[in-house]
Amino acid sequence: MTAIRYELIKTCKQTGARLGRVHTPHGSFETPIFMPVGTLATVKTMSPEELKEINAQIILSNTYHLWLRPGEDIIKEAGGLHQFMNWDRPILTDSGGFQVFSLSDLRKIEEEGVHFRNHISGEKLFLTPEKATQIQNALGSDIMMAFDECPPYPAEHKYMKNSVERTSRWAERCLEAHERPEDQGLFGIIQGGEYKDLRKQSAQDLTSLDFPGYAIGGLSVGEPKDIMNDILEFTTPLLPSDKPRYLMGVGSADSLIDGAIRGIDMFDCVLPTRVARNGTLMTSQGRLVVRNAKFARDFSPLDPNCDCYTCKNYSRAYIRHLIKTDEIFGLRLTTYHNLYFLLNLMEQVREAIKADRLGDFREEFFESYGFNKPNAKNF
Repeated sequence: MTAIRYELIKTCKQTGARLGRVHTPHGSFETPIFMPVGTLATVKTMSPEELKEINAQIILSNTYHLWLRPGEDIIKEAGGLHQFMNWDRPILTDSGGFQVFSLSDLRKIEEEGVHFRNHISGEKLFLTPEKATQIQNALGSDIMMAFDECPPYPAEHKYMKNSVERTSRWAERCLEAHERPEDQGLFGIIQGGEYKDLRKQSAQDLTSLDFPGYAIGGLSVGEPKDIMNDILEFTTPLLPSDKPRYLMGVGSADSLIDGAIRGIDMFDCVLPTRVARNGTLMTSQGRLVVRNAKFARDFSPLDPNCDCYTCKNYSRAYIRHLIKTDEIFGLRLTTYHNLYFLLNLMEQVREAIKADRLGDFREEFFESYGFNKPNAKNF
């Protein structure tokens, strides 16, 4: 038995989107799903109990950040990440690759790994595929990610080709270093940027290694939405139909729906929690910036169509006041709402797949959200 198993429940006749279930050592979750990000073993401002209230079925933590603080040895001594953070549902940890390439200006890539500096202390560090895998083994996450190179966008074809080939070699080394395949599933990451020949090469390389799941990386990094959707349409069919497909770093409402239509099962992003701390809300009627002065005397809920704790109990005026005065409770309320909104959206997506009407749902949602309007504002 493998640690991770995908169960296909239904395919939407209208769009081809998949309704499924992923089974892990810490329970199962339904797909398509959005996964809240808990970088430092906590989803910012949210308690585990609140995450369960809004039906977060799986959350993420970050290998790089937990390696630096508090250290994987402390988390292992605590009994693993689940015990450490009091979360008994599935956890996915990313490999740290994205952070190495996005947080450190001074880095040197070589075949063995990446030399870079700690973004907090400036200390010189060296991360290899083996080390990233060992850290995740110590953390004890249900789903681990292979260590990959995250190339910039845009990048020349020659650079991207070398990067893809290196990522494939690193993926093989991650598999060889993986010490707990019986209770931790290791996913491979497809790279290749906007180049379809390289996406095909990457998919062929990684599927030949028979990972229990696959992520599509290197998207939502600055490319236009139409390019992302085009690459998704090309890449997803190259992946095994009996294994989960994960689109990394995507969390806007339109991209979640469009990704599901293109066969993606899992999504994650810091977007809903990050913009919440700036007073920006996702609502059924579009983007709402509650900090704006026009809401000072607006005593209606953030979203009249939402039944989350925030919307049932507090007004725009009150939440604006909290945000403007830097009260932590305001950040908690906005974060709660945004996460609830996306988790509820994915529940609606799953229901639409069951009813074979995800295409219709997309049209209705886009109309309500304002995506069809000229110069519509998204995140």
